Amino acid sequence: MSASGGTKAVVAALVANLFIAVTKFVAWALTGASSMLAEAIHSVADSGNQALLLVGGRRAKREATPEHPFGYGRERYVFAFIVAIVLFSVGGLFALYEAYQKYEEVHAGHPNELLEGRWWWVPLVVLVAAIVAESFSFRTAIRESRHSKGRQSWVRFVRSARSPELPVVLLEDLGALLGLVFALIGVGLSLLTGNGYFDVAGTAAIGVLLVAIAVVLAIETKSLLLGESATPASIRRMTEALTGTDGVDRLIHMKTLHLGPEEILVAAKIAVDAGDSAAEVAAVINRAEASIREAEPMVTALYLEPDIDRARTA
Repeated sequence: MSASGGTKAVVAALVANLFIAVTKFVAWALTGASSMLAEAIHSVADSGNQALLLVGGRRAKREATPEHPFGYGRERYVFAFIVAIVLFSVGGLFALYEAYQKYEEVHAGHPNELLEGRWWWVPLVVLVAAIVAESFSFRTAIRESRHSKGRQSWVRFVRSARSPELPVVLLEDLGALLGLVFALIGVGLSLLTGNGYFDVAGTAAIGVLLVAIAVVLAIETKSLLLGESATPASIRRMTEALTGTDGVDRLIHMKTLHLGPEEILVAAKIAVDAGDSAAEVAAVINRAEASIREAEPMVTALYLEPDIDRARTA
């Protein structure tokens, strides 16, 4: 469910951003507004990011090989980390550079196409239309995220999600909406006051926003790349399944690792009775494996080690 929902949200965001990018470039070409150029590049970066997420999801479905015996599920994390880099460099740093360049032009008294041209109204129309289009994309991301979010807060969901697509699209869409608002305020105030510095301030605000979102994404995806355990709810279900299995005296310890968003590796040591024969221990392990896989279908690699319950024996 989370994989299909994430793909749907990514495709919706990609379509919206491609349309918005074209309109922003047209508005920038007609008016020379730096906020419009920053937003246009932002939309291009977002479109590229959504394409990267789709590629990562496709490559992650490849079958396991002798060289990669646990499969390629983590490729989705790799591509999500690349998204953070693209958003930081192409989106955030470019916007800050454009703000600096526009500041130099305004400070030097160069002609301002936005304030002096006859197409001054175009950026306002484009920004309002972009806000509407981006709102639909953001709504899709929110709706698809509710399946995985449960009762968590949105901040907790972004920090704890093991599937990178939905948090990435959520943060990108939120950043896009805020960036459009900053651009609308900057362009609007410039037109109202005749002061080009407001356009510069709006562009700089977009750059700072994108850099901040990119840093958050990089931190979260780095944690996924390093390897995160299963969620507390998943661990609780597996623990209950193990301890409830006939023949398992107790769970000595268990370690889990996400090999991908929907793939979990489990290694556990279980205590069995000292009087059990080898055949009885094997039967216990088989029952325990079946119980875990029933409790958590995402378990794709499972290793159980039996041990004597020395405390009980003593």
